[in-house]
Amino acid sequence: MDAFDDLFAANAEFARTFKGSGLTGRAARGLAVVTCMDSRIDPLGLLGLEPGDAKILRNAGARVTDDVLRTLVLGVFLLGVERVLVMPHTDCGMNKATDADVHELTQSKGVDTRSLDFHMVPDQRQALAHDLTRITSSPFLPSDMPVTGAIYDVKTGRLIAVD
Repeated sequence: MDAFDDLFAANAEFARTFKGSGLTGRAARGLAVVTCMDSRIDPLGLLGLEPGDAKILRNAGARVTDDVLRTLVLGVFLLGVERVLVMPHTDCGMNKATDADVHELTQSKGVDTRSLDFHMVPDQRQALAHDLTRITSSPFLPSDMPVTGAIYDVKTGRLIAVD
């Protein structure tokens, strides 16, 4: 059995009843969501959205990296994004180690990752504030674009607004 047979079988079933062929690729609700790659997060479901409503940008820790900024610029100028929600979550693995810890772990396995910045999150609220500032101060994005942050609670399903 191939390591991906289960995925292709599931996709065949999905495609049998697929109804998304009319979507355009634009963010129908003008929203971009920056969130974590954690599989406990269902960004569309928890925000009451449907496929096609928003651009979902995921990475470890929901960090606003240079690539996220690049993607937001494309979203704003090409794909109808008009507002951004940055949404990290509780119980995130990015809060449980430092960059140095990760470098040490990978080094112990014979992999040198010192050229990478993992953007670990020792203080989630401080990291979120930093990331919101990266968006609102970017010279490449509209200065009046609504941007907010909220922390998703993986135990309750609730969003906690962060000022």
